[in-house]
Amino acid sequence: MRAKLLTILGLVACVVFVNDAVAGAGKADTQVTIKSEGGDPIGTVKSSNEAKCADDRLVKIYKEKGGEQGGGDDVYTGVSDSTSLSNGKYRWSVGQPGLNGKHYARAPGTSKCKADNSKTITLG
Repeated sequence: MRAKLLTILGLVACVVFVNDAVAGAGKADTQVTIKSEGGDPIGTVKSSNEAKCADDRLVKIYKEKGGEQGGGDDVYTGVSDSTSLSNGKYRWSVGQPGLNGKHYARAPGTSKCKADNSKTITLG
């Protein structure tokens, strides 16, 4: 009985893994950058499919709560922007939100584009 249960659990794990891989297959890569300019976060979005994944792409700013990104405790700050083409790059800038601490930018995934997080920087 235990062997059957382990086999079933293994098959379920394989199905979940394959489903996740298929869901991401065919989506264009995305790369989000962030830096501080005068204490304000700015950056770019690059993609192998710029027309669909870099132009007018939503970028959200998250506050990192642990020692690294993720873990479920990071907080969306409510600050976001969409990219626009400027000097050959798709740039975003959220203005002067007065953010302090460790933050990163995230471009959420879309039906055609993979999600990406920037590196973490310290603001404020």
